[in-house]
Amino acid sequence: MRTLYLECNMGAAGDMLMAGLLEIHPDAKGFVDKFNHLGIPKVKLQMNQTSKCGITGTQMSVMIDGTEEDSHHGEHSSFGENMKEEEHCSDFSSDSGHIHHHKTHTGPAKEHFHTNLSRVTDLIENLNISKEIKEDAICVYEKIAQAESNAHGKPVSEIHFHEVGTMDAVADVVGVCMLIHDIAPDKIVASPVHVGSGSVRCAHGILPVPAPATAFILKDIPIYGGGIRGELCTPTGAALLKHFVDEFSDMPVMRVEKIGYGMGKKDFSVANCIRVMLGETEWKKNEIQKMDEVLELCCNLDDMTPEDIGFATELLLKEGALDVYTTAVYMKKNRPGILLSCLCDMEERQKFIQLILKHTTTLGIREYTCKRYGLERNCSVRDTVLGKVRVKTASGYGVKKEKAEYEDLAEIARKESISLEDVRKKIEKEG
Repeated sequence: MRTLYLECNMGAAGDMLMAGLLEIHPDAKGFVDKFNHLGIPKVKLQMNQTSKCGITGTQMSVMIDGTEEDSHHGEHSSFGENMKEEEHCSDFSSDSGHIHHHKTHTGPAKEHFHTNLSRVTDLIENLNISKEIKEDAICVYEKIAQAESNAHGKPVSEIHFHEVGTMDAVADVVGVCMLIHDIAPDKIVASPVHVGSGSVRCAHGILPVPAPATAFILKDIPIYGGGIRGELCTPTGAALLKHFVDEFSDMPVMRVEKIGYGMGKKDFSVANCIRVMLGETEWKKNEIQKMDEVLELCCNLDDMTPEDIGFATELLLKEGALDVYTTAVYMKKNRPGILLSCLCDMEERQKFIQLILKHTTTLGIREYTCKRYGLERNCSVRDTVLGKVRVKTASGYGVKKEKAEYEDLAEIARKESISLEDVRKKIEKEG
């Protein structure tokens, strides 16, 4: 199984994650050039080599109007970089209509206005990236906005982001999402996250580490403090980990193929970096990689039309059933009938019992508890001679399967006026 491991011994920040992933990307310079032509307003990405405690790695700089935001200055810091105790913990404000001044490395103070989640979403939707990457990036930003909403006790609609920090953060979020899709691991594992210690100074006052928004995002994720004073994990880094990581644990047994070091801009007594490793983890004999318990709800039907059964089936799937299928059966008095089977999660028992009773003619439902074993699944987008095609992969138990998304193949077949078989052959020949 192709596994990506993220070592978060110095926390996590968006730019550090992007830098580490870029080091294991097959074409780092090509990626940066592609990123800089996405259309993020006034933003250019720079990749620099640097060293921390004798370790060489990559450091990312997000340039806005030709300058880089400096978190040492101004009323709010950019949350694209991990911070020391004296720095600011967040790039958000719930005070609408304010203008804040930020100093940069190379120039005097600039005026920057606020924006909101809706505008950020519109910005991401208009970028020249795939639908899947857009969905991931928006989901990450929604996690950040929800955390700030919880911290400030205000609706998400009233949470505002500072303009410069927003562009910086959008670059970090979109960049990491693009890299994850390009690398396309089967599974992502991360270490417990070092959050730092002490307190941080924000526009709203002095807050404990981790700051409230970061702590909210990190719920249910193993975290720890330590002797390093300052905020090591930013809201952006926390949201990216929350969205992409499948498992938080110690490093698994793996054959490492590539190693990357994503460097922060601050210096501590230990190397300020995220280390990423890409390699193969092995399936062990008799190891259950994915097993869960689900319910199978069944009923016999002999007095419903095919249209009505089809309606009920579609409705159950739309409501979140794991699977719905029918089987031809013979019932009492030799009547041909249909066995309707609906698989659902254990906690949704009552919901689907009610739906089946409401939308079918049955008077009773049988329930079975099933153990379900499955492969780890992932989806990536590939560029082919016929256009972009989503490819679903599944692996585990010593096997690996791959299949192109039917809807993408069908769309190409219609557009090119060729058969599905011809589409598959051209794509397979290219591969």
